[in-house]
Amino acid sequence: MYREANDSASAPAPAARAGASETSTTPEAATDERGLETTLDALHAMHLHHAPDQDVVRAMELMVTHAEFPCLGAKSVFRRGNVEHAVLDDMDGPDTPQLLLERLTRFADGIAGEDGFHSFIVTFRRPAHDDEAAFESSLFRLLQRLHDADDETWARGVGADPTDPHFAFSVAGTAYFIVGLHPAASRVARRAPLATLVFNPHDQFEQLRADGRFDGMRSTIRRRDVDLQGSVNPMVADHGESSEALQYSGRAHDPGWEPPLEVHPTPSTPADEEDRR
Repeated sequence: MYREANDSASAPAPAARAGASETSTTPEAATDERGLETTLDALHAMHLHHAPDQDVVRAMELMVTHAEFPCLGAKSVFRRGNVEHAVLDDMDGPDTPQLLLERLTRFADGIAGEDGFHSFIVTFRRPAHDDEAAFESSLFRLLQRLHDADDETWARGVGADPTDPHFAFSVAGTAYFIVGLHPAASRVARRAPLATLVFNPHDQFEQLRADGRFDGMRSTIRRRDVDLQGSVNPMVADHGESSEALQYSGRAHDPGWEPPLEVHPTPSTPADEEDRR
């Protein structure tokens, strides 16, 4: 799902992409018979941080449903209408963690017991990040503040230590794999027109494995990503090989890098995590 193909390796990040479609006035006008990279340049040039919410949502849909977009899971979510998309003003805003906690709690409650892929997407109108490092700093500051506001026990079945190969981020007791996207991303499949986070419930990946579909989907996504940009991210790893937090922002990291996230003790420690200690 919105996981593998949005995690590909690092060509130099684009500095400025103005002029791709400066006369376009709607997301649809920016995508007429263009390749994915040109389409994303055109959407970025539309200055969607001032656009109505529905245009922001539509721009993300056009990105994911584009024929060249690699991630099959993300396409399935949009095709089936199993996506909830919030548009918030400021990724660094003081009220953002509580708003996000409330929306993610309702999202998890709403999909409880349902089959198939589901994703929660949040797009932020600001700040405008100049490079991948700036976006990554905002992402982990937000995750820290979101965790600080969350009183629920860490999700069962995943690690709570951000350096643990079995780590997954927990919100209100639900484990998520997070995909960060933003205009300055070095990878085309991460290059959303505005800063965006995608929260994918972890249980979905485990269900794919149980159904015997995970390996085939992963291979297809990686092949499509190579077709799009010529390489696959060396940071990409399966859950249990290395901490997935290394993949959240999409930025390549040197060996030894640790996620800037401090997880507080929860009221009770899941038994399966206790077994790993």
